[in-house]
Amino acid sequence: MPEIQLGAHTIRSHGVAVARFHMHDWLILVLLIVIEVVLNVIEPFHRFVGEDMLTDLRYPLQDNTVPFWAVPLIAVVLPFAVISVYYFIRRDVYDLHHAILGLLFSVLITGVITDAIKDAVGRPRPDFFWRCFPDGRGFFHNVTRDVLCTGDKDVVKEGHKSFPSGHTSWSFAGLGFLALYLSGKIRVFDQRGHVAKLCIVFLPLLVAALVGVSRVDDYWHHWQDVFGGAIIGLTVASFCYLQFFPPPYDPDGWGPHAYFQMLADSRNVVQNSAGMNNLSVRQAELQNVYVDQQGTSMEISRSNTRDTTRTLESC
Repeated sequence: MPEIQLGAHTIRSHGVAVARFHMHDWLILVLLIVIEVVLNVIEPFHRFVGEDMLTDLRYPLQDNTVPFWAVPLIAVVLPFAVISVYYFIRRDVYDLHHAILGLLFSVLITGVITDAIKDAVGRPRPDFFWRCFPDGRGFFHNVTRDVLCTGDKDVVKEGHKSFPSGHTSWSFAGLGFLALYLSGKIRVFDQRGHVAKLCIVFLPLLVAALVGVSRVDDYWHHWQDVFGGAIIGLTVASFCYLQFFPPPYDPDGWGPHAYFQMLADSRNVVQNSAGMNNLSVRQAELQNVYVDQQGTSMEISRSNTRDTTRTLESC
């Protein structure tokens, strides 16, 4: 397991460099936001709704138990708060940056997929009758017997967006990512049998499930819509998490890939620096030996010259 360097990589020291390295990822997030806005503006497919099909679409029109504005708080703000608390404990900007980036990708990709399917399918909500005919008097095409809605256009438009559930998919995308994040941090799969850790991991999933149940209770969605939204949210959350973090059961599952890559790069730099220093020392030693040998050779040459001169003089 790589060594842990607590407090060595903070927002102040490495935050700008990490964010700049992932600038293209942040630009893609902006693009996803634009796509999400466009998908909510365009008109969904108006599926044929015959007079005899309204039997299962007469549930009462009522307010949301979980309002629309609360979904970002549950799916984004709550996980962000937990991630921020962990940053103040570890002081690791790599973990903070990649967790936030993965969370936002999870939620926004899920939102784009969900709304694209909503617009393409155009399934009526369980309360579609009262959206279409607020006064309870139905009007239908003379030939096809398709509905001729008299209700508010925005209300009717929203009535064609039943499948899949956006509340559910967003909740499972954000809280599913949080569950994976927590399972890695508290080492749920360390094979020590601490079932209490599983309770911590299942808590965000329970909250997401209750959000989904509320959509059926409020008659805004069929159960298939909620089930499909949960599958989409969990699937995208898993892919986005594994893009930045090892699997929770991995021995290094507590940290992001980038953190371990940084440690490996740092070790390589140190080893290369040590190797260069050793090479410089050896070159210096060899140069000294060469100089010493050259000096010795010159002394021997001079001695031989003197001996030869003396021999000639004697002759």
